[in-house]
Amino acid sequence: MSVGDLQHPGYLPDNELMGMDTFIHRIDSTEVIYQPRRKRAKLIGKYLMGDLLGEGSYGKVKEMLDSETLCRRAVKILKKKKLRRIPNGEANVKKEIQLLRRLQHKNVIQLVDVLYNEEKQKIYPFTYRKLFYFIYLFPPFLLTSVLSHHFNLLDSFGTYMVMEYCVCGMQEMLDSVPEKRFPVFQAHGYFCQLLDGLEYLHSQGIVHKDIKPGNLLLTTDGALKISDLGVAEALHPFAEDDTCRTSQGSPAFQPPEIANGLDTFSGFKVDIWSAGVTLYNITTSLYPFEGDNIYKLFENIGKGDYTIPEDCGPLLTDLLRGMLEYDPVKRFSIQQIRQHNWVRKKHPPSEPPVPIPPSAETRDIWRSMTVVPYLEDLHGYGEEEEDDEMFDGEDDIIYTQDFTVPGQVEEEEEDEEEEEDQEEECGAVRSRATVKPVCLNGTEPAALKPKSDRRSSSSSNPSRKGVFTASKIRKLSTCKQQ
Repeated sequence: MSVGDLQHPGYLPDNELMGMDTFIHRIDSTEVIYQPRRKRAKLIGKYLMGDLLGEGSYGKVKEMLDSETLCRRAVKILKKKKLRRIPNGEANVKKEIQLLRRLQHKNVIQLVDVLYNEEKQKIYPFTYRKLFYFIYLFPPFLLTSVLSHHFNLLDSFGTYMVMEYCVCGMQEMLDSVPEKRFPVFQAHGYFCQLLDGLEYLHSQGIVHKDIKPGNLLLTTDGALKISDLGVAEALHPFAEDDTCRTSQGSPAFQPPEIANGLDTFSGFKVDIWSAGVTLYNITTSLYPFEGDNIYKLFENIGKGDYTIPEDCGPLLTDLLRGMLEYDPVKRFSIQQIRQHNWVRKKHPPSEPPVPIPPSAETRDIWRSMTVVPYLEDLHGYGEEEEDDEMFDGEDDIIYTQDFTVPGQVEEEEEDEEEEEDQEEECGAVRSRATVKPVCLNGTEPAALKPKSDRRSSSSSNPSRKGVFTASKIRKLSTCKQQ
């Protein structure tokens, strides 16, 4: 830029430029007003997504709402790209889905639904010119791996495991109190439910292999649920015994036979040992074996030397000794544990119970539904001038047709088949009667428009989608209240 350009009438002189202090203002951080980002609704099939509940090595867990039954659910989101970085990650997930589908017990987490989706992830800008370039540059046997690595085309698949909702985990409750333990009567109630769940799993020929407080979830009514069957093993239906050969559980809860590196061991007795360590932990806030590292920890477990605090009492001490027996053959079975006096005894509440702690982020003591803000965004409960902006972004909402559920038939095809069957039964002379929807309690909801009219009206006005869905949920809730 020349000197003449600087003297152009469109530029400010240096003296005026240095004297202008209105360009940059320095303000205090307390004057900065943070406005949280507006929560956008996201539909995964018939489920409305909520906030994050937790995150583990396999993926995230979020809250969900079933739009048909209005039941509160939890979803485990598993990314295929992330699973491939974990040893046996994909195999463990497939095994867990297969096991949970055949299990149904009040003390075992229930799998409600499984959804598969090809995610719309952002990739590098991709054009036909780049495609031809890669085809010309790389040989055919390397082309697929190069495209997968650089453009993330083959790893963009996700699995959504929809499960029953649990309000919190046992480990979260222990961490919320300074004592890090439960009162005896509360620990007794949880331990008896753990025995029921374990007995059911063993009756189905399943060894959990990772019983610990972190894998025990609790509902609002105090029911205990055994979860995380990723490392569990299903025994052969015609197996002679419960012999296992592999274990991937948490180190602090492993028995001496695994710590000493035995090739084979009893799978059921592994769960008994882990349940004994869990009972030891929730009643004393300690662990029977500790170590600075995993090698020292396994060395201490392999020796089998541990002490039990005197506060536990003679009954609990005898039960822990039987469950933490070094020899698996002499270790208590579930039947022996049930007949033990500490389990059969009624423990009076001498201390106040440990309550369910408030949520970690919002500090909500009631653990309210986090789906409510997303419902307001979806159904337009905000200000009227924001209704048009709310439904402009169709990319923010994922609809059902993007997902595939194994063995599911589309609703339109089912309706057409039912209509054809009714026409054949009624004949050509009689006119087909319209079937009224009836609620479970026998009441009839308000009349609705035909599907074609509803689709045309919703497509002509995008903001009517949320209003129609909101009215549908209101009618379903009123029917349930009646």
